[in-house]
Amino acid sequence: MDRRPAAVLVASGGGTLLAMFVFTAPLSIVPSVARGLGAGAIATSWILSSMSLGLAVALLPAGAIGDDFGRRRVFAAGGGVLAAGSLLCAVAPGPVTFIAGRVVEGLGAAALIACGLAVLGHAFPDAAGRARATGVWGACLGAGIATGPVAGAVLDLAAGWRTLYLVTTVLSAGVAVLGRVLLEESVSGRARKVDVVGSLLLGGGLAALLAALTEGRQGWTSPLEVTLLVAAVVLLAAFFAHQNRAEGGMLDLTLFRRPALLSATTGAFVAGGGVTALMAFLCTMLENGLAFTPLTASLVVLVWSATSVVSALLTRRLPAAFSGGARLSAGLLVVAAGLVPLAFVTPGSGAGPLLGGLLLAGIGTGVVNASLGREAVASVPPHRAGMGSGINNTSRYVGAALGVTVVTVLAVHPSATPATDLVAGWNVAVLVGIALSVAGAAVIAALGAAAKRAGVPVAR
Repeated sequence: MDRRPAAVLVASGGGTLLAMFVFTAPLSIVPSVARGLGAGAIATSWILSSMSLGLAVALLPAGAIGDDFGRRRVFAAGGGVLAAGSLLCAVAPGPVTFIAGRVVEGLGAAALIACGLAVLGHAFPDAAGRARATGVWGACLGAGIATGPVAGAVLDLAAGWRTLYLVTTVLSAGVAVLGRVLLEESVSGRARKVDVVGSLLLGGGLAALLAALTEGRQGWTSPLEVTLLVAAVVLLAAFFAHQNRAEGGMLDLTLFRRPALLSATTGAFVAGGGVTALMAFLCTMLENGLAFTPLTASLVVLVWSATSVVSALLTRRLPAAFSGGARLSAGLLVVAAGLVPLAFVTPGSGAGPLLGGLLLAGIGTGVVNASLGREAVASVPPHRAGMGSGINNTSRYVGAALGVTVVTVLAVHPSATPATDLVAGWNVAVLVGIALSVAGAAVIAALGAAAKRAGVPVAR
């Protein structure tokens, strides 16, 4: 066991908080950023999606490389890469450079998230300690989501949006140093080689898929769109075929025989595609549909994210008999219930009718975040903790990218009454999110029941 588990928790939680802060900070100020860069509609879509691309592409490789070559080393490198990407965004003369910076930020954040969660499994090997630690980790995830949009809006008002990226450059460099000082090196203990072919196939496939989802918001029949979709299918199929044959690949497909990992992967995808995607778009709906200011919109979203922080911390107090899968199912059902009031917004709605639903959805989100953090490391062998974290978080951000695309397609389209139609489309998107959350809860419950019938041990 790590001699300084509290220090590990500080570094892990701080890195995760910063990664999510950077991920969500631009959501409340997209119009300002787009105006400042002269970005059109397609470039603005990429401003929203580009960090998701970097995250999705790098999460699984970062976790696997951390397992085999040192989680502290990869964590600290992630902080440095995040700093470099933030600096590139701060000085970007146009949208192409800014989008490139956001992709680089995603690559760095992936290392912080994947290895930050993996080191907890090493530092907290006992179930009770891991439950406390992953509760804090889940709270840090929610805290980053909570503070990002508010800080973005405040800094934009006070000194311009570029200041946000200068601040994150400094914070990212600080986290890199923090990781080097507070973490002790941990590896899987099994000699392996970097799976270069697998990394290229996965990275290319996910990049093509997320590029297709982003470009598809403008239409699905262009030659570029079709080419990207075909490339995604071919590359991802080749990746799984390669992993099935390769020794020492970055993804051990036999892990998916574990019901707990299947439950965690399902929960992560559903949380990303449902509530996370909706909350990522909520500021846009409030500003453009209900005429809220960016700061007011970010404060409304704060009700959801801040509640999730408290809920994640309290999740560890749930009875030990309440399994990880049961927590995920219950959390997703609470999320679904909380989203119901958000499906009946009108152009004249104020913040009041939304707050109760956001509060309830925040409670469910906190339970899901804490439970996913625990299941990601508990559902795989200790030497594959980074891989488990990478699988879990890749599922979350691919789900989020798909979910944001669905929300955008449903809510945004040319209209003589754009505000009214945006709100109407948002309501439909929320109903889709509710259905997805309920379906995810049912699938996870079914996996748990099947595991119980088969006598498979359930993670506590």
